[in-house]
Amino acid sequence: MLGVINLPTYLAGLVLIVLLPGPNSLYVLSVAARKGIRTGYAAAAGVFTGDTILMTLAALGAASVLQTTPLLFLVVKYAGAGYLSYMAYGMIRSAYAMWKQRGEPADAPAETQPVAAGAEERPYRRALIVSLFNPKAILFLISFFVQFVDPHYAYPALSFLVLGGLLQTASFLYLSTLIFSGTRLADAFRRRKRLSAGATTAAGLLFLGFAVKLSLA
Repeated sequence: MLGVINLPTYLAGLVLIVLLPGPNSLYVLSVAARKGIRTGYAAAAGVFTGDTILMTLAALGAASVLQTTPLLFLVVKYAGAGYLSYMAYGMIRSAYAMWKQRGEPADAPAETQPVAAGAEERPYRRALIVSLFNPKAILFLISFFVQFVDPHYAYPALSFLVLGGLLQTASFLYLSTLIFSGTRLADAFRRRKRLSAGATTAAGLLFLGFAVKLSLA
């Protein structure tokens, strides 16, 4: 169908790819829990845009460039690790501010509430940058997609479009689940500053772990 082969196998792999925890999904969940559904979808839109750009680059052969240019790969890799570390620092600093105000009532005026990590952030831009500075994603997408494109099909770009559309649809459904789950957690976080500080710290440490993992890849 449209140059796509072994579609059931692709769909099975797609589920595993989407459900695999990563900085993108964690960031969307964190934003939704802190700032609500609308902001969560703004972050999700950044993920969708980043993934679309990566899939387009993969289809154009960008992965081959990274593979044959080690210096470029290292620059992208360490830039991504640095940005994840920066986000981790912001989350942990915010968690400390929440912890210091743990004794205040949950209905304290807005100006006395702790500023969450990235309260002035632009969720779309942050999620986009996190997505783009991930050379492993480019390499993975090209190696994964190619297996399901018929080399004899006259319009391979259409095949990539179909595969990418399926991936984005699955990603949208998964991120939507995370966003609505995050908003349910938000009320508990507002009532319990210790819980909020602990969860934010855990998210920051996970982002730091992602940075270390990326830098050592």
